[in-house]
Amino acid sequence: MHQAYDVAIVGYGPVGATLANLLGQSGLSVCVIERDNAVFPLPRAGHFDDEVMRVWQAAGLADEIAATVRVNPGMRFVNADGQLLVDWPRPSVLGNQAWHASYRFHQPHIEQILRQGVQRFSTVKTRLGTEVISARREEARVCLGLRASTGDHETLSASYIVGCDGGRSAIRRFMDVGSTDHGSHEKWLVVDLLLSADRDDLGDFTVQYCDPERPTTYIRMVGNRRRWELMLMPGDDPDQIVKSDRVWQLLQPWIGPSEAQIERAVVYTFHALTANHWHQGRFLLAGDAAHQTPPFLGQGMCAGIRDASNLAWKLAAVVKGEASESLLDSYQQERAPHVKYYIDLAIRLGGVLQATDVSKVQERDRLLGTAPEQLVSEKPRLGLSGVNTNQSLAGLLSDQVYLDDGTRIDDRVGYDFAVLGSPDFMRNLPQSVRDILAGYTLIEDEAGQDYLQRVGAEAIVLRPDRYILGAAASVAEFESLLSLIPRRLRAGEPA
Repeated sequence: MHQAYDVAIVGYGPVGATLANLLGQSGLSVCVIERDNAVFPLPRAGHFDDEVMRVWQAAGLADEIAATVRVNPGMRFVNADGQLLVDWPRPSVLGNQAWHASYRFHQPHIEQILRQGVQRFSTVKTRLGTEVISARREEARVCLGLRASTGDHETLSASYIVGCDGGRSAIRRFMDVGSTDHGSHEKWLVVDLLLSADRDDLGDFTVQYCDPERPTTYIRMVGNRRRWELMLMPGDDPDQIVKSDRVWQLLQPWIGPSEAQIERAVVYTFHALTANHWHQGRFLLAGDAAHQTPPFLGQGMCAGIRDASNLAWKLAAVVKGEASESLLDSYQQERAPHVKYYIDLAIRLGGVLQATDVSKVQERDRLLGTAPEQLVSEKPRLGLSGVNTNQSLAGLLSDQVYLDDGTRIDDRVGYDFAVLGSPDFMRNLPQSVRDILAGYTLIEDEAGQDYLQRVGAEAIVLRPDRYILGAAASVAEFESLLSLIPRRLRAGEPA
């Protein structure tokens, strides 16, 4: 008899591993299925932001991750003459999320930490070296056919399947949902180097060299790692351009073979795509399986981690009977517009970098060379849904406030709902309201008052993903928010 789980996650990269940690915290039975036998040892994604670190903080892993990363000071776009076109500095101090705005990391390090985190939960099992070869819908479950690298076959079932299995997702193929092409399919050579000696002159800022002869990106990664990304031009042979002699020829303006060794050289096609449906019955998609973003903002993996944080609490509430299955409809409704914001911005900035037409380059340099664009980090609002209404502040990412004892609010709350309210307001809540909130964290610290005053509220309800469920200036407004919070079942109470 095959094993049955609440959720099966297909794909054990950063997105799948984050989702497994959050679902493990929620007490769900989970099976993670991964085709490879071990963490891929070479660099891939290289950037995440403060919101992602906050998700990993909710998972209880942020401090360990923080020890392996470096703070990124920002990004600059310059033309062939070195003239500044776009400037995107990142603050050197902690921001409103109580973390730095931008980090560089080595993906194998992060994946190891996330996988070690999963081992904390006895309800989460893994199947490494295993691929999904079939998926059969049943009335209340999905049955998956698996094939191990040894050739052995087995089956398992789960109430929900989440495909976190990348751009070539098998789960998306089983769902047959199609995708929307946003019109970006450029081929780039990505080269990761290991320096053999210090090269401080290369700098810490990410530099986008907007040279029509060959657009190029330089990235200061962690430790002695450096990355260059070079756009393939007409006449380039993808098979030849990855060979070491050609790589060093292309990198000659910056570095030579006596100063570093090539860790990886590979050609990628940078896509801009979104799956048409991320939720279909008992199937869901997250990360690159649901959407692909060109890398010019470093937001591709970030979007997937946000997916996991948005989805995990909803899956937990539905599986536990605390909310109806319709709650899962809010996942794509909220996340798709948020993802599209970053895709559009990445395409726009990619256009600045990748311009090769002489007249367009001249016009770009004329406009931006005299008045460089100044970018600032924005936190777009979630799309409207059944739980993200037009109510004031709803769908905005909350600040992470420090509490009276100096701890960060997320450290006290964990991955759960919470109420942050002024002491006077909270004291005046009727007992019937407090009964409804039993089991959730109520925070009445004086330290949170500056934030409440700034947003013009007496109380705000925070979702587990740290977006604001709603704000209230009166008890009546607060009571109207309660219907949006999944009903926390007491022990022995029927679902």
